[in-house]
Amino acid sequence: MRIAVAAEHGPGETRVALVPDLVGRVLVLGAEVVVEPGAGARAGFADDRYVAAGARIDVDAVLDSDVVLSVQPLRLPALGRLRAGAVTISFFAGPDRPERVAALTASGLRAFAMEQVPRISRAQPMDALTSQALVAGYRAVVVAADLYPRFLAKAVTAGGVVPAARVLVIGAGVAGLQAIATARSLGAQVSGYDVRASSVEEIASLGATPVELGLPPLEGAAGYARQMSPERAVEQHRRLAPYVAASDIVITTAAVPGRRAPVLVTSAMLAAMGPGSVVVDIAAEAGGNVEGVSPGEVVRHGPVTLWGGANVPGTMPSMASTLYSQNVVHLLALMVRHGGVAPDLGDEILAGSLVVG
Repeated sequence: MRIAVAAEHGPGETRVALVPDLVGRVLVLGAEVVVEPGAGARAGFADDRYVAAGARIDVDAVLDSDVVLSVQPLRLPALGRLRAGAVTISFFAGPDRPERVAALTASGLRAFAMEQVPRISRAQPMDALTSQALVAGYRAVVVAADLYPRFLAKAVTAGGVVPAARVLVIGAGVAGLQAIATARSLGAQVSGYDVRASSVEEIASLGATPVELGLPPLEGAAGYARQMSPERAVEQHRRLAPYVAASDIVITTAAVPGRRAPVLVTSAMLAAMGPGSVVVDIAAEAGGNVEGVSPGEVVRHGPVTLWGGANVPGTMPSMASTLYSQNVVHLLALMVRHGGVAPDLGDEILAGSLVVG
């Protein structure tokens, strides 16, 4: 059984699907691990570290492999080089998904998507959306602290007291809760808002102040929020606006896979913020929670510095790769039986994550 680690070729992708420290976890499955040259370089993992861990560096690693691991889906030309029956494991979403599905089907390949792993208790070790959201939430606060021209924590000086920064986190999923915890640890005065009723207790448990707007909750499937109507969005903007205006830093994290991110902060709300304020939108690639945001860019919007996230986990590639690798190895172990790769599609985790096969 041969497991290949592909080098990433997508623009701005710095992560790698398997880190050297986890090569041993794959070897004990009875597999040979082959790695494309430089696959881990942008995440800080040199080829010699893979060799020391027991892997082999091979420019043709993906050829004749039973499983190919990657972060982003393999490009169409690469799919044509895989042998029939091979398995690919990666994130799979993207505008060229239909073309990739067709190419996989024509080549007799099997593909599993990490973002489709069911959100059930048994699948938590394989939940890559959660692990990468954890990184993104932490990174959002680091970015905000860098852009904000004042202290986050309260400071008592001989000349007087510097108040703590007021941070509002909108969206209290995994990324939002991590942002709240990180901002609190840096000494900020933190509040949080989410449309789900269950989030009030979670926000409070981290020592932040829940923002309650008096609107009906929007609980959706799999722990995500339900899509709101245009009328609800307008009313939510109106009620949330004073909280945004009173904040020094706003971090928005609300996104649902496969859907456009909801607009939670309008241009008018930004204009009411104070000079030097910072807004960090880690949902920018999904359309953005903030009007005027652009993925990968920092723009001035009136008094506000607005940062749009682009592959936010990839801005911390070592940690993001390590967490993603753990997810991948757990999923891979579920597929290996009797010394070979034989996914049991009677297993709800494998069936749920299957794209083609």
